[in-house]
Amino acid sequence: MAAPQKPKTPEDTDSGEPDLSGLSYEQARDELIAVVNRLESGGESLAESMELFKRGEQLANLCERYLQDARATVEAANQES
Repeated sequence: MAAPQKPKTPEDTDSGEPDLSGLSYEQARDELIAVVNRLESGGESLAESMELFKRGEQLANLCERYLQDARATVEAANQES
């Protein structure tokens, strides 16, 4: 298994906003796991921890949207049956 990559922060994009477009559910989930692991390790400064926390929230929200969309698709398929 490859080592987790450092999660991107808002500074990693030109606009200052984090770029979550193009992340699949699996990519967002894996990055969220890496963020949580870094936060739990306690080795980050307060500023870095706050940035990681923000990124984690964004990733968690993206994962939730993917799951909501999947749930709606399954429910729609069940209603057609």
